[in-house]
Parts: sequence; structure tokens; C-alpha cells
Amino acid sequence: MDEAPEPRWLVVATIARWRRYGDGGQELRPGTKVYRGGARVFVIDTYPGMGSMDLTTVGQARDTGHWITIDTATRHLHTFRAKLVHSPAVLRRAEERWTENHTEERAREWAAGLERLATRYRREAHAGVPHPRGCLCHACLTGAGE
Repeated sequence: MDEAPEPRWLVVATIARWRRYGDGGQELRPGTKVYRGGARVFVIDTYPGMGSMDLTTVGQARDTGHWITIDTATRHLHTFRAKLVHSPAVLRRAEERWTENHTEERAREWAAGLERLATRYRREAHAGVPHPRGCLCHACLTGAGE
């Protein structure tokens, strides 16, 4: 029997309940193709050379509930926060990608930076195009405005 991995600090985020989609962002879709809206995901890697527009996340799949590792657009995530993770399924996937162990302080800094990027990417995704009538995107629901 394998030993449980050592807990580690990771960044956790929430999948947007609704996201703008399609030509000019005039359609709304719940969550993403693989995650339900409101699902909690764990960020285990970024692509800094690409401005962290995509993040490698671990979460439970929309249809099966199985743990998956997949790249997700940063703009589809919100409420980034640091969390001490104990879940063996998440930690095993994180260890496959990372050798660095983050402190709580470093995870909080990383979460704050990713929150700023996600807000910017949401604002830029459909810049200059008005939201559809009755929009339910994250910015409209939270009053964060774009």
C-alpha cells in the first residue's frame, strides 16, 4: 500500500458558472467543456512564457466525476486562493508536474497574481463588445464589470 503524499500548498480556483462564448461572446455556456460551473480546481502549473493564459488544473470531470489533469483558460477561473491540500489524487498529479514545494506565503502571492491575470483576460476576451441581454458571466454576476 502506498503512503499518502505529504500535504502541500497549492492554488485553488473556481470555474466560472457561466462564460461568454461564440461570435462576439453573445452566447453563454455553463462552466467549461470538461468542468461544471462552480467546480473547484487545483492549479498545478502555468505557462509563464505565454502570459499564463492557460493553467494546468486538476479537478473532477463534468461527466464522470473522475480526477483529471487538463489545461484550462485562465479567464474561465476566479476566486484564486491558497490551500493546504491533503487529497492523494490531487497531490499525486501535482508531484508529476512539480518539484518545487510552495510555502503558504508563496501560494498566496501566486493566487493574487493569477486573479489579476484572470480579470484582465476576461476583460480582453470580448473587448468592446456589449454583453448579451441578461448576461450571467462572472463579471456581470459579481459586479466586477468589464
